[in-house]
Amino acid sequence: MKQHRLLSQLESATQLHGMNARELDELAAEVRDVLCGLLSSRSAHFASNLGVVELCLALHSVFDFRRDRLIWDTGHQIYPHKLVTGRYHEFQTIRSRGGLMGYPNPAESEYDLFMTGHAGSSVSTVLGLRSGDELLGEGDRYSVAVIGDGAFPSGIVYEALNNAAGLKKPLLVILNDNKMSICPRVGGLASYLDRLRSAPFYSGLKLEVQKILNKVPLLGDPTERFLAQIKEGIKAGLHGGMMFEDLGMQYVGPIDGHDIVLLRKYLRMVRKVNGPVLLHVVTDKGHGFEPAEKDPVYFHAPPAFEQCEQQVVPKSGGGARNYTHEARDAICDLMREDNKVVVLTAAMCQGTKLEPARDEFPDRFFDTGICESHAVAFAAGQCKAGLRPIVAIYSTFLQRSFDQIFQEVALQNLPVLFMLDRAGLAGADGPTHHGAFDLSYMRVFPNIVCMAPADAWEVHEMVKLARRLDSPASIRYPKAVADTIDGPRKPLELGRGEMLRDGADGAIIACGAMTGRCLEVASLLAEEGLDIRVINARFIRPLDEELILGAMAELPFVVTVEEGALAGGFGSAVLEAAAAHGVQTRIRCLGIPDRFIEHGDRDELLADLGLDVAGIAAAVRNLAHSWQSAS
Repeated sequence: MKQHRLLSQLESATQLHGMNARELDELAAEVRDVLCGLLSSRSAHFASNLGVVELCLALHSVFDFRRDRLIWDTGHQIYPHKLVTGRYHEFQTIRSRGGLMGYPNPAESEYDLFMTGHAGSSVSTVLGLRSGDELLGEGDRYSVAVIGDGAFPSGIVYEALNNAAGLKKPLLVILNDNKMSICPRVGGLASYLDRLRSAPFYSGLKLEVQKILNKVPLLGDPTERFLAQIKEGIKAGLHGGMMFEDLGMQYVGPIDGHDIVLLRKYLRMVRKVNGPVLLHVVTDKGHGFEPAEKDPVYFHAPPAFEQCEQQVVPKSGGGARNYTHEARDAICDLMREDNKVVVLTAAMCQGTKLEPARDEFPDRFFDTGICESHAVAFAAGQCKAGLRPIVAIYSTFLQRSFDQIFQEVALQNLPVLFMLDRAGLAGADGPTHHGAFDLSYMRVFPNIVCMAPADAWEVHEMVKLARRLDSPASIRYPKAVADTIDGPRKPLELGRGEMLRDGADGAIIACGAMTGRCLEVASLLAEEGLDIRVINARFIRPLDEELILGAMAELPFVVTVEEGALAGGFGSAVLEAAAAHGVQTRIRCLGIPDRFIEHGDRDELLADLGLDVAGIAAAVRNLAHSWQSAS
């Protein structure tokens, strides 16, 4: 690994306190060089990290976050923070199994307070930290949240701002405004921030003016009320941001987020304000690397490069179609056939590959920003009006709309289709992004049909089936290359699975994308003399009880296999059905155990959990031998 003069000597971020502007600029260049070097070995979050280098260095040169509090909202822009907090020598392990996490991780460092991976929660947690510190007699600790403009429209942010204004706690919210979420941000707040950015001069309140205004009362006799009006007029003339002022935040900015000297000046100033402050910082996503500045969407988390010297040479490989591509094409096909079909996503147009739907059907494509709860309730309203909405959101993010799935969709029995991308293990993104729980939280609701395709063909067939239903439905699929299952296939029918391979010695009941692996297991075990039936469940709700319970009654054992949490998941549904009908047999449920799974390559993680071909085969083999010994 290339050595970097300043980074290699950093043992603690407090060393930044003694650095001058020239040294901090040199350190910023080293951080960017390390980030570019990382992309030669693996895909990683890139443009977002390039954009916060100066902000990160300024923060650590003004505050001591061993004692002060710092939360990076969403957390994928954590790389510069990791580099200056003693993790430089481990940095090349980031996002690899056993290495550094690509998000904040309290197990790695005292500088990481929360394992943040969902957007919008930082203001709430920072306010809680501030409240706790004061109650415990440690009010000298300062609390800072860094939140992007893409995450700022999240409803929980305004719940926190409302609470902060009421509590009047001293804390700093830094709005990192780079005009981006993953894709360009949308909505009224985006337009408001654009107006603030376009001001002819940076208008942050100067400390002298701040002192004068703080001495002017807001209540009292007519003279005082007149002075209060003057105060508000002065503030309005000095700067924009009155929306934030009306929410109870002292607004300062916008200021240049790539000028370390300016950032340090304003950070020192705002920490003296006795109350909640919003510092509006303007940055460029991808700053310092021209291709990323020009195309920050592609460079959010690009594939690995052969080199990174202001040019891009992607490494060879890739090109295989994955489940996300198949889901995207199935959605677009349905939109072409039926003008009542609309599609919604929550700032994940790129992740769900829905750009073609957005471009071809701009009037029927809706990006709500990072507002999943709103997206689902919005879709319910569209559905009630007569449209057929498809809500395409990552499994782990859809959890944020649990109440709306219940109240606005399932309870009303509205035919909204949920497309759950990244269901299962999300690889290097780790525990904040693994879609482990959607089977557990979707199948509890009456009315919802829950499906899991075994291969690319079934993705398309399930989308078509969902359109014919008069009830809500969900389709889950992983971040993985889409399988193709050969041979004759049974047409898709509501609540009906299919037997892909017959066998007399036992059965594997596969859920979704694990089906192809289970067929490989059956072929492997056939060479050992075991004749194993393979059932593709297709439906988690309603379960094909005739097919599944029939196998349990006929055969000496069954093994269920799913890429989801065992607690409340597909295997649980099979066990519940068996108990309800009094069917008894040996059964083993394979899936994600009752713990959070770390980051790493999906295939590596599946192997660790015994969900690769070798692990599934071992479980089936052990169960078969156990039965043979007992008989």
